[in-house]
Amino acid sequence: MSRIGKKPIEIPGGVEITVSGRDVGVKGPNGSLQWQVPEGITVVVDSDARQMSVARDSETRQARAFHGLSRALINNMVVGVVTHFEKKLEIQGVGYQATLNNGELSLQVGFSHSVDLKVPADVDCSLISPTLIVVKGCDKHSVGQFAANIRAVRPPEPYKGKGVRYQGEFVRRKAGKAFGSK
Repeated sequence: MSRIGKKPIEIPGGVEITVSGRDVGVKGPNGSLQWQVPEGITVVVDSDARQMSVARDSETRQARAFHGLSRALINNMVVGVVTHFEKKLEIQGVGYQATLNNGELSLQVGFSHSVDLKVPADVDCSLISPTLIVVKGCDKHSVGQFAANIRAVRPPEPYKGKGVRYQGEFVRRKAGKAFGSK
């Protein structure tokens, strides 16, 4: 049996869980999320103990694969509506910067033009400084995907380290050309 799948999910105060058929809804102080559970997985809510559990109906390969995944995704939904998920990105390079206008993130990262990214509706993007971007939201997947899209515009290069990186990310540096003497 899945070690992750059999762990119960604690429901904190102020969070409402609704299960109707295969649809699971989680509502909390920071928003609400919906997700459809795959076939072969059952979600049981114990409102007295403020817990919920995820079980599989059969021992098929697909049911075993979805058991732990379903529990992890539902737990991320519960955590996300209580505390936002957050990713911080740093921009490094001379003249590299970001601006935020009307829900659109504009990056100047060494191209002849600025790259504009539309901020998704379920994600909150803010700038602490022109070179530090904070992406927040209650949906872990949306936050991570938008942060990855920002980083993909100009990933850090290994020679000078210029580009967009996650805060605290280590970029392995390479030596440049070595000049030989004759």
